[in-house]
Amino acid sequence: MVYRSLVSPESQDYHYDLKIAHLYGDLMNTYGDNGNVLMLKYVAEKLGAKVEVDIVSLEDDFNKDSYDIVFFGGGQDYEQTIVARDLPAKKEALENFINDNGVVLAICGGFQLLGQYYIEASGRRIEGLGIMGHYTLNQVKNRYIGDIKIHNEEFNETYYGFENHQGRTFLSDNEKPLGKVVYGNGNNQEDGNEGVHYKNVFGSYFHGPILSRNANLAYRLVTTALKNKYSSNIELAAYEDILAQETQEEYGDIKSKAEFE
Repeated sequence: MVYRSLVSPESQDYHYDLKIAHLYGDLMNTYGDNGNVLMLKYVAEKLGAKVEVDIVSLEDDFNKDSYDIVFFGGGQDYEQTIVARDLPAKKEALENFINDNGVVLAICGGFQLLGQYYIEASGRRIEGLGIMGHYTLNQVKNRYIGDIKIHNEEFNETYYGFENHQGRTFLSDNEKPLGKVVYGNGNNQEDGNEGVHYKNVFGSYFHGPILSRNANLAYRLVTTALKNKYSSNIELAAYEDILAQETQEEYGDIKSKAEFE
């Protein structure tokens, strides 16, 4: 059953409302990725929006008209296998949400599962939703682990994070990367891409969580959702006015990969 996990305090005055669906928040939170939900709530409240967050999990209906933002975090292979069996029941609604330019943040396993398929470390193929064109292969005795920095040329924004993934993801022709790798491994250590940007879907392998280190991206997601819901002409506080103190930090300890015996 869908349940309410977070709500903004009633003691404040709000001009807007935002509802966030946290997909499988009880299963897909291996790296503390629900910190992204807290950051979305924080930024939305700074912009004058009251926030409600629902956990939408196994056997729950996803009502695309009830939500303004979807967050889909990462998990271990075992949890992702369970989620993959449940996802087809939500495919039509999620696909319509994405095609209607709904805002989605998908991290690690969530990013993989929106694509065609992924190959587990064991070699087993797990089918994704197939809503987006990317696919994910495995590696043999290797993971991409370390600090990473990327730059998004379209937005002229730089993002910092920490990657820890075994999968190697390759984008389709109609997908753009979230950014080009400045240092680190990225999606596959071959094409210089990290993450994905498709319509209003933003996917990444960044942990940390990504939004706590990159308030500029959180601001982009929330303002896009508010303009989708109310009007592209609504006047919202500038990033510099409400989040200037949220400075990004770059860490110098860069590890390109883990070594296995």
